[in-house]
Amino acid sequence: MSHVYDATTRTDALRRIRNGASLRRVSLDTGINRTTLREWRDRDGEFAPRHRCPCPRCSDAPIPPRPYLYLLGQYLGDGCISRTGRSWVLRIATADAYPGIRAEVIAAIARIVPNRVHVVANQGCASVQCTTNQWLHLFPQRGPGRKHERPIALEPWQLAMVAADPRPLIRGLLHSDGCRVTNWTERRVGETVKRYEYPRYLFSNRSDDIRGIFTDALDDLGVAWTQNQQWSISIARRNAVTALDAFVGPKT
Repeated sequence: MSHVYDATTRTDALRRIRNGASLRRVSLDTGINRTTLREWRDRDGEFAPRHRCPCPRCSDAPIPPRPYLYLLGQYLGDGCISRTGRSWVLRIATADAYPGIRAEVIAAIARIVPNRVHVVANQGCASVQCTTNQWLHLFPQRGPGRKHERPIALEPWQLAMVAADPRPLIRGLLHSDGCRVTNWTERRVGETVKRYEYPRYLFSNRSDDIRGIFTDALDDLGVAWTQNQQWSISIARRNAVTALDAFVGPKT
């Protein structure tokens, strides 16, 4: 059974570790699992002892769910978090062809952290960037190596947000690694060959875990899907496409 510890407990444990106490000693004294303590040390230890982490999780401030889940989807699809100096930078790759998506990424970041957002242009695309240590707490899926080469799982507090409303996460994932396309087929009706067109959504990611996060969110919303290729998810039923059109639609 997993435990949820408040910010004070986490801060006190980290202070003892910084002061030289072993993980085993702190675990014995507090009852906190050594794996949890090690994760706190490696992830939270980037904050100087004299400062309290200002992120919504540590400050007990509410995390705005819609922009957060949208940004989570973008991070899982086209994002990365890497060290820069003494801090960490979130980078989201965006295409010049979809300025609306880029604007939505910038707006989502601004709703979550107060730090300045930068847009670094490249040929045909741009990286939306924001630097803060808070990303280590807000996106605990960060880790060494490529996402499809390591486990990716949502934490209980993230799963609770998705269960309450999976639509922003689905939108972020489709805006990063998905598309809305128009397929066609031909059928002979009497002496005439008629062409029929129908829209569908596709989501492609090499990570089994990220595809699973996407399909779990679809299941929460009651949207039918199929795995049409090794790394691809298809949503093609008319009512399923209609459901996604209500909050995703074509990229802009």
